[in-house]
Amino acid sequence: MNDCSFDIPLQVKEEGLYRRPLPKGLIAFSSVEGRAVFQQALLQGNMANYFPLIEQFTTQAEPAFCGISSLVMVLNALEIDPGRVWKGPWRWFDENLTDCCDQIPQIKKVGVSFHQLTRLARCNGLKVDAYFHSETELGLFRQQLADVARTSSGKHMIVSYSRSGLEQTGGGHFSPIGAYHAERDLVLILDVARFKYPPYWVSVTSLWQAMAEKDSLTDRSRGYFLCEKLV
Repeated sequence: MNDCSFDIPLQVKEEGLYRRPLPKGLIAFSSVEGRAVFQQALLQGNMANYFPLIEQFTTQAEPAFCGISSLVMVLNALEIDPGRVWKGPWRWFDENLTDCCDQIPQIKKVGVSFHQLTRLARCNGLKVDAYFHSETELGLFRQQLADVARTSSGKHMIVSYSRSGLEQTGGGHFSPIGAYHAERDLVLILDVARFKYPPYWVSVTSLWQAMAEKDSLTDRSRGYFLCEKLV
């Protein structure tokens, strides 16, 4: 299925759903352990990209908006001027303002593919290097994670992974990477579906494996994007 796929339970009560329990093996960001990992990663100098992102932390406005909501976080974290008015006199990115080469109404229905998000990012002013899981390797991914986490020059990473690979409910999903803990080899996912799961730490190996699952519509593996501002 295209990212993001919907998560519809077999039986839904009228009052709806309020979040899901975080699966075993994932460390909630606000937990005692999660805070300790945060402190250690900060002392390691592996959270340079966290602070610009957390200022712009966005909850996706639609169930299928995880890709463009992740993109909006990165665009605003990099202080990119959309050159178009958002509301009143203000120029600012929200999901609808990213619509320059794909139709937001269609994305709202079915989500956005890996290639579509690459195009959206580039036509909104980002330099993007896109990596399919099947075309790179774990060592390079880990090296790039460390580079993003340690640089203050304005690099960010968005990952595309299968939720089922992390034992979560749902299908394909996008979210930005917020930090890296080198000693424990953990990465912080700032999950834009905050109504469903909180931000959490996950092992790099587990995330890598969750990116390996193919998108059934494209028959390609998932992957990740390195994003920075065009010079």
